[in-house]
Formats: sequence, C-alpha cells, structure tokens
Amino acid sequence: MAMKLNPNKNVPEADGLVNSEQIIEKFGDEESYLHMVGRRFFKHRLAFAGLIVFVLIILIAALAPVISPHDPNKIFNEFEAAPSASHLLGTDPVGRDVMSRLIYGAQVSISVGIGAVAIYVAIGIVLGLVAGYFGKWIDMIIMRLTDIFMSFPYFMVILVLVSIIGPSLFNITIVIGLLGWPAIARLVRGSVLSIKEMDYVKAGVALGYSTPKILFQHILPNALAPILVNATFGVASAIIMEASLSFLGMGVRPPAASWGNMLTQAESITVLSSQPWLWIPPGMMILLAVLSVNFIGDGLRDAIESQNAK
Repeated sequence: MAMKLNPNKNVPEADGLVNSEQIIEKFGDEESYLHMVGRRFFKHRLAFAGLIVFVLIILIAALAPVISPHDPNKIFNEFEAAPSASHLLGTDPVGRDVMSRLIYGAQVSISVGIGAVAIYVAIGIVLGLVAGYFGKWIDMIIMRLTDIFMSFPYFMVILVLVSIIGPSLFNITIVIGLLGWPAIARLVRGSVLSIKEMDYVKAGVALGYSTPKILFQHILPNALAPILVNATFGVASAIIMEASLSFLGMGVRPPAASWGNMLTQAESITVLSSQPWLWIPPGMMILLAVLSVNFIGDGLRDAIESQNAK
C-alpha cells in the first residue's frame, strides 16, 4: 500500500492521512483512560477492600521492627504457652513469641511476592516485545523457548532447583522470578501483534524513531493493562509458592520467621486439636494476603474490561 503524506504536517500513514495533532491526541487519551479505569476500580468494593488489606500487610512488613512486641528469635521460658497478656498469640514449642514471628513473616511473603513478580514481568515484557515486534525467526525461537518452559511442572522444577542451590529467601525469589516469565511473554506478544499495526506506530517508524523508543514509549504503554492484571495474580501465586516451599522445609529456614515454616507446627494432631494459636494465625495471614491480592486483580480486570467495552 502506498504511503501518503500530509503536506502540512509531513507525518506519513499507511491508509489515509494523519497529522501530528491526531498523534498527540492519541497519547493524550492515556491519562484520561487510566483515570477512568481507576475510578471504576475504586467502585469495586471487594477490590478496594483488598487494596486496603494488602497495603496494611505491606505496612506491617515495613514497620515490623517498630510494632513487633518482641524479637522474633528471642526464646522465653514459656514453651507452647497459650495466648496471654505478655504473649498475645502465645509461644511456639521453642518458646518464641508467635505474634512477633507472624509480623516478621510478612516481610518474607511480601518480598517474595513482589520481588519474584518484578523479575519475571521484566523478563516477559522484553521477550514479548521483541517476539511480537520483530516476528519471523526471532518470534519462533522465543515462543519455542516459552513452550519448553511451560511444558515442565512449575512447582516441581522450583522444588528441584531450590534443593540444588539451597533454600533461602533470595534463592526462592530468584528461582520463581526466572521461571515465571512465559505467561507474561505470551500475553505481551499477543498485544504487540495487534498494536504494531496501529497508525501511530507506523507513523513513528516512518519518522525514524528508534526501535527501543517505539517499543517502550509507544507500544508498551498500550499493553500495560493485561500485564498489570496478570502480575497482580502472580503476586498471590508467589506468596503461596513461598509458603508451600517453607512448609516443606525447602523455603526460608528457621530461625527466620515465615508464615510457611510456622505452619509446619500443624503437622502434629495434638497441635491441630489443642494448640490452634500455633497454626491458625499464619494460615489466616496467608489467606488474607492471597484473597486481598486476588480481589485487587479482579477489580483491575473488571475495570479494564468495562472501560474497553465502551
């Protein structure tokens, strides 16, 4: 198809005429779009409640040294003590304060949840942009690599890798981050395939914009909506993954506090039946964290879909 030029603005377009004012209007719509999505999100009651709960958990993790009543590793002479004025959630079999360990355990879950997702979102975005924009053999190689990663059982691969390199907070975050990118890469690639055919992208190419500028300033902002939704649900998955690994003894090792390794106390029938303060608090915190993040994801998805339907 022949390229046409607007003699007044000298901005090419594939079909018809487009001027610089139309391009500016295209990018000017982004702020109002985000504003409308935000308004719809805050009207979603469960999403708003989930946001409040998750922010509170983040604040608890950040202020753990200030609000924790005791050192999480300090051992008292009271073993498996029931909740009391001095220990609001009792003590564990070693004599450590359960509430203090619960508060410090939030740091682990938040660190893994946000850190791992940040790593694999960054990897997925770059690979998805490159695959979708360049296509051909580059797209084929990246997508086949994605298929290989997705063909293995996710949890089992993480379990094996962590057992090889050693269980720790840093290793868990890195392993989850390096293995979680395929879904994001596929999502971004699909968005890029349609966005790169838009008029304003073709105009940018004709004007001689560099490829990184087109990818990260023109295409990526218009593909962020599904990425944010997927990343939100990914935080919940990473929190569950860390708790599962710690419960199995392949995550954060004691004496470091983690909601997952606190739940190992629930392996005993005696604890399950007569000492609920040892397992209910960490279980409830995992439940609250995951539900709040999922509600946020639902709210984002509904807000974006409602706005796009207009």
